[in-house]
Amino acid sequence: MMDSVDYNKLFASKTKQLAVTIIQELSKLPYQEAFAVIRKQIYRSSTSMAANYRAMCRARSKAERFSKISIVIEETDETLFWLEMLEELNYVQNEILLDLKIKTEEILKVISSYRKMLKA
Repeated sequence: MMDSVDYNKLFASKTKQLAVTIIQELSKLPYQEAFAVIRKQIYRSSTSMAANYRAMCRARSKAERFSKISIVIEETDETLFWLEMLEELNYVQNEILLDLKIKTEEILKVISSYRKMLKA
C-alpha cells in the first residue's frame, strides 16, 4: 500500500524554507540604505507568502481557501519582484539570486495552478 503524502504540509514547509533561506542569505550582506529598504520588503513578502500558505491549509471553507491562496500568489509574485530588483541593482551574487528566483518561480507556478483548480 502506498504511503499517503500530505502535499499541503510539504508545500507549507517549502514556502517556509524559502523565506528562511532568503532571510539567511540577505542577512549576510552589509548594510546599505537602499538595500535595507528592499531587504525589509522581501523579508515581509516572503514570510507573508509562507504564513498565508499555512493559513490556507487551515481554511474553513472553499471561499476562504481561495482568498488565502490568492494572497499567497500576490506575496510570492512580490517576492519575485524584489529578487529581480536585487538582480538589476547587483546587490546579491548571481548564483544565490538564481537559486532563490527558481524556487520562487516554482512556488508561484504551483500555487497559480492550484488556484485555477479551486476556481473550477
